[in-house]
Amino acid sequence: MRRENQSCISEFLLLGLPIPPGQQGAFFALFLGMYLTTVLGNLLILLLIRLDSRLHTPMYFFLSHLALTDISFSSVTAPKMLMNMQTQDQSISYTGCISQVYFFLFWGDLDSLLLTSMAYDRYVAICHPLHYTTIMSHSLCVLLVIVSWVQSCTTALLHTLLLRRTMGPENQSGVSEFLLLGLPVPPGQQGAFFALFLGMYLTTVLGNLLILLLIRLDSRLHTPMYFFLSHLAFTDVSFSSVTVPKMLMDMQTKYKSIPYAECIAQMYFFIFFTDLDSFLITSMAYDRYVAICHPLHYTTIMREELCALLVTASWILSCASSLSHTLLLTQLSFCAANTIPHFFCDLGALLKLSCSDVFLNELVMFTVGVVVITLPFICILVSYGYIGATILRVPSTKGIFKALSTCGSHLSVVSLYYGAIFGQYLFPTFSNFIDKDIIVALMYTVVTPMLNPFIYSLRNRDMKEAFGKLFSKVTFFS
Repeated sequence: MRRENQSCISEFLLLGLPIPPGQQGAFFALFLGMYLTTVLGNLLILLLIRLDSRLHTPMYFFLSHLALTDISFSSVTAPKMLMNMQTQDQSISYTGCISQVYFFLFWGDLDSLLLTSMAYDRYVAICHPLHYTTIMSHSLCVLLVIVSWVQSCTTALLHTLLLRRTMGPENQSGVSEFLLLGLPVPPGQQGAFFALFLGMYLTTVLGNLLILLLIRLDSRLHTPMYFFLSHLAFTDVSFSSVTVPKMLMDMQTKYKSIPYAECIAQMYFFIFFTDLDSFLITSMAYDRYVAICHPLHYTTIMREELCALLVTASWILSCASSLSHTLLLTQLSFCAANTIPHFFCDLGALLKLSCSDVFLNELVMFTVGVVVITLPFICILVSYGYIGATILRVPSTKGIFKALSTCGSHLSVVSLYYGAIFGQYLFPTFSNFIDKDIIVALMYTVVTPMLNPFIYSLRNRDMKEAFGKLFSKVTFFS
C-alpha cells in the first residue's frame, strides 16, 4: 500500500493471430466482414424491435439488450485486432489494456446473464403459459436486466482492480494496526456505559431473532411485507454485531488496537449492512405502495419471485458498494498516524489518516452515497407521495387509519434510519465535530436496530397475535 500504484511497464505487445504473412489480407477481409455483419445485424434487430409494437414483449426486450451487448462485446477486441493486422505497431498502452480487460469481462458476463434471463422467460412461456403475462411483467423484466448489468459491472470491476493491483508494485500498509479511541466516556462511568450498551445489544439481538422466529413459525406472516421484515431483522442483528462487540470489549480493556486486516473487514461489513438496510427499507416502501394504491392487484404484483429478486438485487448492490470502497481503500498508504477517533473503523476517519491522495475515494464515496442512500430515499418519498394522493382522493377516517396501521411501522423505521444517516456519509468532510459523529453513529448502529423490533411488534396486530400464540404454546408445554 504505497502512495501510488504504477505499472513498471507502460505498454504491452499483442502478438495477434498466428497467420502467415502472405494471408494477412485475406484474414483481414474475413474478420472485417464478420465484424461488420455483427454490428449491422444486431443494429437491425434493435431497429426492428424499436419500430414494431408487436415485438414489445419480454422475449424481444431481452433480445434487444443482448443485441446491444453483442455489438459492444465484439467492438472491445475486433477493431484493435483488425488494426494490428494492418500495422507494424502491435502494442497497446497499459491503460488501454486494463480498459480492454474490464469491458471484455463486463460484456462477457452480461451476455451470460442475459441468456439466463431469456432461458427463464422461455421456461415461463412453456411451463406456465396461462400466467405468462402476469409473471413476466415489465417491472420484473427491467429488474432482471438491471441485476444483470450491476452484477456484470461488479465482477468486471473486482477482476480489474485486483489485476491493476497485481501489475503494480506490491502494496504494503505503513501500519499493521490501528488504535480505536472509542467513546469519550469518563473513566468512572465506564462500567455504567458498558452495562447500558451491552443491554441494548442483547435487546437488539434477541428482539430481532424473536421477529425471525415468529415469521418462520406463523403461516399468517408468510407475506411479502414480513418476508422483507425478516431480512431487515437479520440485517439489524448483523449490523450491530459488526461494531458493538468490539466496542464493548475495548471498554473493558486498556489496549484498544485493531489489526489492519480486521479494520478493513469491519469497514467492509459495516458499509455492506448499512447499504443493505437502505435497499430493504426501500423495497418495503414499494410493498406498502402496492398494498394501498393497488390493493386488488397486490398478490399479482408482489409475487414471491419479485420479492426474492428485490432482496437479491439489494444484496448484490450492497456488495458492489462496499467492495468498491474497500478495494479503493487498500490502494492507500497509512504512513505514521494510526489513531482513529471513533469506536469502529469508519471510512471517513480512515481516509483522514491516509497520506495518499484520497480524491478518487471521496469521489466514489459521494457517487455511491447518492446511489445507495439518496436515490432509495427519493423512491421512498415518491412511494409515500402516491400513498398520500390515493388516501386524499377518497378521504375517510377509516381509510386514513388503515393507511396509518399499514405504513406506520415502516415510516417510523425510515425516520430513524435516514434521520441519523443523512449527512454522515454523503458529506463526510463537513463533519468537523467528532463527538457529533460518534453520537450519530451510535444512533444507527445501536439505537435504531434495537428499536426496530419494538416498532414492528408494538404497532403491528399480526405480530402481537403471533407472539401471543407462541407465548401460549411455550406456557402450555412448560
